[in-house]
Amino acid sequence: MTNQKPSLMLVDGMALLFRAFYATAVTGQFMINSKGIPTNGIHGFVKHMFTAVSTFKPTHLAVCWDMGSKTFRTELFPDYKGNRGEAPVELIPQFDLVKEVVESFDIPNIGLAGFEADDCIGTIANHAKEEAHVSILTGDQDILQLLDDRISVILMKKGYGNYLVHTPQTFKEEKGITPRQMVDLKALMGDTSDNYPGVKGIGEKTALKLLQEFEHVEGIISNLDKLSKSQKIKIEQDLDMLHLSRKLAEIKCDVPVNCSLESASLKIEKEKAENKLRELELRGLGRLFPQVEAHIS
Repeated sequence: MTNQKPSLMLVDGMALLFRAFYATAVTGQFMINSKGIPTNGIHGFVKHMFTAVSTFKPTHLAVCWDMGSKTFRTELFPDYKGNRGEAPVELIPQFDLVKEVVESFDIPNIGLAGFEADDCIGTIANHAKEEAHVSILTGDQDILQLLDDRISVILMKKGYGNYLVHTPQTFKEEKGITPRQMVDLKALMGDTSDNYPGVKGIGEKTALKLLQEFEHVEGIISNLDKLSKSQKIKIEQDLDMLHLSRKLAEIKCDVPVNCSLESASLKIEKEKAENKLRELELRGLGRLFPQVEAHIS
């Protein structure tokens, strides 16, 4: 990403925080400081973020967050993400503290009640791509629907510094459909992690085949007579859920949030940042700063 055009990395904050927390929580390593506050998630979050900055060298950076479990999607479908338990007690204090740490790096924290981080990412990415190359750092494949010629997705793999970078071309090669068709794919097959069913009895293989033939949900519905008897019955029986699942699957790109490139310029004030890390007793993270030395004052 060494070119003259600015490069903006949008970070899916929850994806990094949860990944970091559970990587160490499984062995009970919560890194509790002298104030009794667990910091393992924050520590891993900072490490994940700066490892990616060191690897991809963005000129600008912003972090997007979920702002509570109630969103317009839970209003549409109360069971949306209803299969997820409460956050572990050791993680709860880290939600606010990690944002304080990000703020100490002079990196914008972005989130809006009623919407998910994905919606904020989609909105900012589509706006910023006019003036910058945009990359999205996440572990969540739902974001792949945002891919286009000016938006790439960096999927984190196990460990630190392991990534799978997706472009529209790599996505098409892997799935056989376009990134935008991913919304229709999820509408048909549902999403077990987000807890909505799609069309009962239609899995990924069938859904991909139908989309390759009929392009989108509307194309499938207007060609029901060309489907097998079994497929036709399944879709007709779950038509309402098919339309609802599509609304749940689609990332909104018109959320009332903004992030100017100027505000996201990656400039870390070393003393301010180190003071915050010291306050939380997050040792060893300052050494990651030199990897972004060009952006440090």
